[in-house]
Amino acid sequence: MKVTNHTKPNNDQYSLNHRDYTGKPVSDTLTNGFFTVNRQWTVLYWNKAAEKLLGVPAAEIVGSNLWQKFAATIPIEFYSVYQNAFLQDIPVHFEEYWGEMGAWFDVITYHCDDILSVSFKSSNMPHAGYPENAYQRLMTLTELYRFVTEITNDCLWEWDLQTREMFWIDGGHKRAFGYQVVNALIPQSFWENCIHPDDKARVLDNLNTYMQKRKDEIWEIEYRFRKANGEYLYVYDRGHIIFVNDVPTRMIGATQDITRRVMLVRKLVQERKDHQLEITDAVLTAHEMEREDIGKEMHDNVNQVLGAAKLYIEMARKNVDKSDSYLIKSVDYITHAIEELRKLSKILIPPGIKELGLVASIQVLVDDLKATHPLKLQFHSDGIFQEDLPGKMQLNIFRMVQELINNILKHAKATRASIHLNRIHNDIILIVSDNGKGCDITKLKNGVGIRNVTSRAELFDGSVNIISTPGDGYEMTISLPLEIMVS
Repeated sequence: MKVTNHTKPNNDQYSLNHRDYTGKPVSDTLTNGFFTVNRQWTVLYWNKAAEKLLGVPAAEIVGSNLWQKFAATIPIEFYSVYQNAFLQDIPVHFEEYWGEMGAWFDVITYHCDDILSVSFKSSNMPHAGYPENAYQRLMTLTELYRFVTEITNDCLWEWDLQTREMFWIDGGHKRAFGYQVVNALIPQSFWENCIHPDDKARVLDNLNTYMQKRKDEIWEIEYRFRKANGEYLYVYDRGHIIFVNDVPTRMIGATQDITRRVMLVRKLVQERKDHQLEITDAVLTAHEMEREDIGKEMHDNVNQVLGAAKLYIEMARKNVDKSDSYLIKSVDYITHAIEELRKLSKILIPPGIKELGLVASIQVLVDDLKATHPLKLQFHSDGIFQEDLPGKMQLNIFRMVQELINNILKHAKATRASIHLNRIHNDIILIVSDNGKGCDITKLKNGVGIRNVTSRAELFDGSVNIISTPGDGYEMTISLPLEIMVS
């Protein structure tokens, strides 16, 4: 096999590892201003983009009332939307023209834990972070996307672990979860509150443990996430953490909707459970049929033979002069009853399977059938050793042979039949065939006997294959993987 090595160019761009990543946060390269206020409209946070877009330094407004600062200029529509945003549990998106600023503003608000977060962009300053250096902005985005595309392209995000803000990139969260968020900052608390209550502690504990390791491993976890309509989806998060002097500062990653996969796995598990119940039901049904057949045999045959023997003994007591002949007949009937009971006991208890092993037990069965039936039955075995097969497996194979031979005797109208039991590599192969009347496989309806054989094979992850045509015999091949059977 030819192996080709592909190496990346030896330059600074490709020599960076996750700890050395030096690109600026993507939120600093785009238009979004970001600030938070409490219910008293006191400004709690004001980022650098907000300073540029609104011309107000953070030092002048943080701790002050938002409306007092912009009382003379802000449109009434902004005030109305912000007031209503405190009544919403999902992000609110709107666009409005601000005459004093001479620009359209695209605004997304989030209410969480009595804090209103506002992310916005302005039409008159498309690149608030780097208006003077488009090349540097492009290089930052290119380097960021190089990291992000290593993970996925579903719902991309960048997480500032210091400011506890998350930047949802390129509308993935809008497509997957219905939140009207495209290239906008959201507070970490909003993401946390979208996690299903039963999963929240597990997810946050896992994240904290991961950050404490201070390794370049990928953080990944599955949990349930709330959509904008309140429905929960199963998601899979993966991300690379960025360390500066061994301190986690940012994480870049992606969220995938895996709901369909989870539902399919659950469906498969349930189908397997249902199938196992069907197998168990088939085995129990077969056992009940065996008991019913044995009961009929004892009632219709053994019981009548013993009844006849009893009758002759009573006649011998009443007719002393003929007692010898009556007793002889009664002895013959009793001997016949003993033979029938011996046959039934062989059906119930395989003769000496623990002592003789599987191969010898099948041979005894074949010899007994040869002595009592005109069917010409042959048995061949190769590579089967008793120590390779657990006792439970040997018993099940013996029962399958019994079942198939009984089917031949009852239904096939065959004159010849054969049993082949071999080991081929790590598979035990059992083939039972006859030259009987056969059947049409496309119209075959499995009876209890065939279901019993199939169920026993499936209990050991085996397979069953049938070859037959009307008037041309019948062959069943059972394959059992030995490595699964042996624990």
